[in-house]
Amino acid sequence: MNTTVTRNPCKLCSPLGASLVFKGIRGTIPLLHGSQGCATYIRRYFISHFREPVDIASSNFVETTSIFGGAKNLCEALENINEQYRPEIIGVATTCLSETIGDDVPLFLNNFLKKKGSETFPDIIFVSTPSYSGTHMDGFHSAVKSIVEYYSHLCESADSSFFGDRSEKSVAVFPNFVSPADIRHLKEIILDFGMKPVFVPDYSQTLDGVSWNKYEKIPEGGTSRENLMSLREASFLLELGNSLTGMDSAGKFLESKFGSKNYGLGLPIGIDLTDDFFNSLKIISGRKIPEKYIAQRGRLVDAYCDAHKYLFGKKAVVFGEEDMVVSIAQFLCEIGVIPVLCASGAKGSEMRKALQQLSQKYKNEIVIRTKADFVGIEEEAEILKPDFLIGNSKGYTLSRKLGIPLVRVGFPIHDRFGASRILHLCYKGTQELFDRIVNAIVAKKQSESEAGYTYM
Repeated sequence: MNTTVTRNPCKLCSPLGASLVFKGIRGTIPLLHGSQGCATYIRRYFISHFREPVDIASSNFVETTSIFGGAKNLCEALENINEQYRPEIIGVATTCLSETIGDDVPLFLNNFLKKKGSETFPDIIFVSTPSYSGTHMDGFHSAVKSIVEYYSHLCESADSSFFGDRSEKSVAVFPNFVSPADIRHLKEIILDFGMKPVFVPDYSQTLDGVSWNKYEKIPEGGTSRENLMSLREASFLLELGNSLTGMDSAGKFLESKFGSKNYGLGLPIGIDLTDDFFNSLKIISGRKIPEKYIAQRGRLVDAYCDAHKYLFGKKAVVFGEEDMVVSIAQFLCEIGVIPVLCASGAKGSEMRKALQQLSQKYKNEIVIRTKADFVGIEEEAEILKPDFLIGNSKGYTLSRKLGIPLVRVGFPIHDRFGASRILHLCYKGTQELFDRIVNAIVAKKQSESEAGYTYM
């Protein structure tokens, strides 16, 4: 529905996505060039979702900074971070305020490093992330590309320290905004194909780590600087995410610069998309698909058959990150559920194209909403009368109002425990998601039964 204002947007801010990427790079501290409230807002979302301590620095704009510019504040912030944290890398992302007043951050950083000496200071990676021109996913992908570009310039004269000779099967993976559990599972799969993977980013440990005996200013884990320098030696590149098709992405940049073959795939949720993923790995590695994954697929097919009577003809509203929405919508069509409304706060041209093709393939009427907000989603849902919602915790209010289940996926999930360990991807992740959907439908039917029967 067309409105002149956004009311409770179905997205988060761009520097949040960039900060997540920086948290997946070893020894890195994110620094937001803007007001302290921006850093606090992002920390609050990360901590409530991942249940881990998260430090995000700020250049701490005040009224005078907003008028006269933030060069001094940025330089002081860089000095303080280096003194207190001794990081390997500082990731600088802009906020709406610094972008609006027109701060020339690359110039500030260049002048700062000339004065301090770049050899004696950590690497500083800059990414422009004004929220008024994008979502958290735009910030995420922009940060990944900025990191890859930065180290591609440094690696021209560097020795390859991870992949070695290209005759070895190796793959650089750009996994998208997925859970730490998803990243761990993808690693396991690629290792089972006998290949060396490097993930950019890799927050599987930094944002889902072990218990500490004492506070660690910078958690262990993340993609190392050495591995980032070695990306040019990867035999293959693997980018997950439908939206990257129309984007000047990190994988496309590396492919054009170093000649590695880039495979762009949708997030592997459901049987069809996961088959595409495994078949690509089969081609890349030159190996057969390991038996344990063939068995996982077989069990998933059996589950589809067993639960068909519960799900066929049900209607769902799907919302969240556009790549997640597209893959989940395709998965729902596979299992006989109609994704009557698919919504994202992103501009979503690739999402719209993919969902229109999906609608034609399955002959389902799918309402597609880009630049969506939750008020608009609610208005549509009241007309479409879905049986359940699937998306992040921001849909809880709508779920409660409509009296239908919310199956939680994506980010943020702050009203349930274990969000960092939710598995979404491949046959195993699809099986877990499928079971949760079926049980949500069964539980609602059970709770509404006058008889209160216990056997279904």
